[in-house]
Parts: sequence; C-alpha cells; structure tokens
Amino acid sequence: MGELKAEKLFGNPDKLKYIEHLLSDIEALEEMLKKDMFEKSPIRIGAEQELCLVNESWEPSNKAMEVLKSLDNAHFTNELALYNLEINMDPIPLEGNCFSKAYQQLKDLLDKVDTAAEKQGLKIILTGILPTIGMKHLSQSYLTPVKRYKELNEILQEIRKNNIELHIKGVDEVNLHHDTILFEGCNTSFQSHLQIAAENFMEMYNWSQAIAGPILSICANSPILLGKELWEETRIALFTQSIDTRRSTFLLNERESRVGFGNGWATGTIVDFFKESIIHFRSLLTSSFDTNSLEELQKGNVPKLKALNLHNGTIYKWNRPCYGTTNGKPHIRIECRYIPSGPSIEDEIANMMLWVGVMKGMPKEYRNIHKKMNFKDAKSNFFNAARYGTAAQFHWNQKLISSHDLLLDYFLPWAFKGLYSMNVDSKDAEHYLSIIENRIKTMNGSRWTIKAYRKLKETHSTSDALKNLVATMYDRQQKGYTIDIWKLPKGDEYVKDIEQKKAGDLMNTKIVTAQESDSAELVLKMMQWKNIHHVPVLDDNNDLTGLLTWTDVQYYANVSKKSEKEIQHIMKKELVTITTGTNIKEAKKLMKFNKINCLPVVNGKKLVGIITSNDF
Repeated sequence: MGELKAEKLFGNPDKLKYIEHLLSDIEALEEMLKKDMFEKSPIRIGAEQELCLVNESWEPSNKAMEVLKSLDNAHFTNELALYNLEINMDPIPLEGNCFSKAYQQLKDLLDKVDTAAEKQGLKIILTGILPTIGMKHLSQSYLTPVKRYKELNEILQEIRKNNIELHIKGVDEVNLHHDTILFEGCNTSFQSHLQIAAENFMEMYNWSQAIAGPILSICANSPILLGKELWEETRIALFTQSIDTRRSTFLLNERESRVGFGNGWATGTIVDFFKESIIHFRSLLTSSFDTNSLEELQKGNVPKLKALNLHNGTIYKWNRPCYGTTNGKPHIRIECRYIPSGPSIEDEIANMMLWVGVMKGMPKEYRNIHKKMNFKDAKSNFFNAARYGTAAQFHWNQKLISSHDLLLDYFLPWAFKGLYSMNVDSKDAEHYLSIIENRIKTMNGSRWTIKAYRKLKETHSTSDALKNLVATMYDRQQKGYTIDIWKLPKGDEYVKDIEQKKAGDLMNTKIVTAQESDSAELVLKMMQWKNIHHVPVLDDNNDLTGLLTWTDVQYYANVSKKSEKEIQHIMKKELVTITTGTNIKEAKKLMKFNKINCLPVVNGKKLVGIITSNDF
C-alpha cells in the first residue's frame, strides 16, 4: 500500500531534506545487509486485491469513498480512481494449508466489501480492466480526492509538458491523447508477494523475470478497453503508457519507462538495485520524516526506510523488489504486479500458487539464469505473452516452445516441487494447480472474454454487449466458478427498457464522415454505394460543422449535370445535436419536433457517434 500523505517534490522547500533521508535509507539498508539482519524464516506470502465498483447499469461507480468509509477497516484502502478499492491481505507463512487460508481471508474481506457496496446500490467485479469503462469515467471527477493522486497527476503533466499519449494496437486499435493519469485506474491487479532471502536477491529476482512471460500467458484476463479488442493482457501496454514520464521528441529517447520489465538482468545486491533505481528515475513525491534511518539503526531499532519506499512506490516494475518489516524484523520480498484481478477468487489463488511454486521450485540447472538465458529473450517472452496470451511461443532453453507445452511439461512440475519443498499441503497444491492445468487445456480469462464479447456483438450494440459481458462476469464470480467452466453469455444478463437508455447506449460509433472540401459527387456516390442515409461533415480541425442527408443525395443524383461543388456548399449547417448522456426519450422528441431522422452525438465540437431513427 502506497504512502497516501505525500506531496510534490518539485519546487518543494524540503527537497534537500528528502534527499538526505533517501541517502540515509540506502546507507542503513547497506548496513543491515552487512550485518545479516534480514529475516530468513518463516518465508511469508501475501497479496493485494484491487477491485472495481459498478452501479446498477454495470458501469463504473464513483462511490468508492463512501464504501471505504462504511468499511472502516485497515485492510481496505483507496486506489487512483473512484471506482476502485484495494484490499491488503495479512502475510501468511508459506507452509501447510496457507493457500486455503489465503483464499478464506480474501473471501471474507471481499464479502465485507460486497456488503458495504450493496448499501450503496453497488456490486464488485474482479477483472483486469473493467469492460464498461468509457471516456466519461476518465475525467478529473473520477480521480480519488487524495492528495497523493492529485500531486502525481500534476507532476507527470509537468514532466511530460504534454498530454498522455495512448496508442495500443491489437485486433482493434486505440489511439488518443488524454489529460489525466486515470487510464492507470483502468488497471486492476492481484499482486502477489513472496519473501526472499536478502543474500539471494539477484538469483531470485532474475528467476522471477525469466518465468514472467509463461505465467502471464495463462493468467491473461484483460483483452478489452473502450470496447476495442487489443492485447490479451492489455494492462501491460495501458499501464506503461498511462504513467509514462517520457514525451515524444525528434530525438531518440533512451530513458526507461517508470512502468516496465527492465533493460537487463539484476546484478549485485538489493542495495545495488535500489541505487540503480535512484540513478535512473527521479523522485516525484516527498512526505514528512520523523526519524533518520541511519540514526535509528545505530540505536538498535529497525528503520522503515520511508523515503526509499516512497521512491520505490512510484517505479512500477512488473516484478518489484520491496523492503518491509514484520514483527520488528526487516525483510525483502518480490511483488508480482503483472497478474490481473479475477476471473474468480479461486483462479486468483491458483495464479498466486503457480507463481510462488515456480519461484521456489527453480531447478538446479537454471541457477544463475543470467548466464544461461539472454535477457532480451525473457523480455520478449513477457511481451509476447501480453500480446498473444496462450497463443504465444517462448524462447526457452535454446528452443521455441508453445505456452501450452512449457506450462504443462515444465512449469507445473516445478510448481509442485517448489510447494512440496516448503511443506505445503499436497491437497492444497493439487486443488489449486489443477485449476491451472484445466485452464491450460481449455481457455484463460482473455479467451473467454473475447468469445463472449464477439457473441454478444452479433445481437447487441457495443454498449449493451459490454454491460451484458460484465453482468455475466459478476454472475460467474458470485457462483465461485473457475474460468475453465464459464459458459458464454445468453445475451439477456442485462436488459433495460429502451426509454431508460442514454444516447451513449444506442449510438453507432463506426461512422462514415466527409470533409468540407470533399467532392460532393464522390461523397454522394459513396452514400449510394453503401446505402448510407446520413454523413456528418467535419472541418480541418475535425470539428463537426454539417450533415449531408439522403434527401441531398436524391436531389443531386437526379440532376442531369454532375455536381462539381464541395460538400460545404450543399450540407446542412444548422444541426440538432445531443451528448452521450441524453436520454433516448428526449432524443426521440427532438427528432419528432425537428422532423429529422438523425442526431449527431457530440462531445463539445467533436463527433463521437450518431443515432438515426433506425436505431430505435
């Protein structure tokens, strides 16, 4: 859980004080490592559950603060967006039936959120990216009113000197600019933590990097953003771009993104890793510091390294090393950040078990992985998994091997071996790893989501398809089914009377448009060829300025002399428009009153959709 009481470092009069504490933290960490102060046993596991809150229409809700207030429990905290919350689970020793205990604790905590959300008329959804998030949910009004998030948003804008650029291409494509970091809030994860021996940091961290791609491929759960099919795990691209401090220039930018996989194997100690982090990433936030870490250590106390943790908390490695204390003893752990939330609680615990098991089951022949595997193969594997999920092929042990074969023939046996080496109950191991095995043989969350969405799109508008999709997810999650046995939606999971719908629910976003300077004859022919009755007309700034109708087509098609005019000379310029929030009943009235059959849907001057009488 990040430090919420933080403020901008840039221009802060206490900046030098922060730097002093950051350097003191590094010295203290180095001293603790020399003195072998880090806890070696018991080895603990832990997790953070991020979740989405939705309203009765299965869209993101902005009532997270009300739900959090009702919970009034230290296990729960804010997230960046007002439709997200985070659960911080208690650490559990890695032994016996620890995963069943983790499942029960997570279920109990989610039940508490469920009860609190229900009082607000809300439901909770576990998924990597909530499919019904739209552009209206990415405005400043949905930013959680906590100083840390406001400051972070302002800092990134100041550094970039420009809006955030989002460009993700998969089956479909999203390409836009945005003025907040709220696209980060679209990402919800199930972040697993594993405590490691500090002296083995380099080997364990590099192993976590090597295994990331294959594990991500079977856990992928987030293929849809803004109604578009993108990567199998779109979170990987979305999170990277949504909080990127770099900006596009005419010069080659060699700096690393704050969200990333890294550019090479880790070398040296955990102290060296954090030193590199300070060198390559400027600090963004500061906070109040009561004590000096080095002085605390000299007094015989274990310091919290508050400045270092604050810095580390704004660098989002997919495998992130963390420093912490438990019962007054310092420890090092690795946080696995790339696994998404959902599809069910059991799926999440199974994902966690697979990762922990493979981490602990590293075969002897893979020790010193940095000498046996090219780092760029590990990085390539990770991004192939994010793009293609279980369809990915991986560079492994000098061979090209499918996700299916690598997971079944290698990773699952290693996971069993690693869990048994930690005396994890065989019943627990067999139960949760069988979930992974069944998923390998059937489908992961991404493939189910894509199949379900495509089926719904055959008979529903995009908006209704997404809402039915989320309603189906909720139903399956509530029943506790694992993803390998989820059935596809019927299409009646979300039914709403037409009069209650908004323009955004019904509008068509795939629109043929024309420019003012286009040839009238060509555009009229295009309308005839495609049997299009309405064509919005845009100016050079892509602002809506006119509308060409079928009436225009009929008139000009019947004149004997071919028209040589530009569209701007024959289009209708006095337009009746609506917004995505306009009620359908009101839209009908406008059409009837104005004796028209088409309403452009706009955001300011920009065209976002169109509704015609046929859509009703």
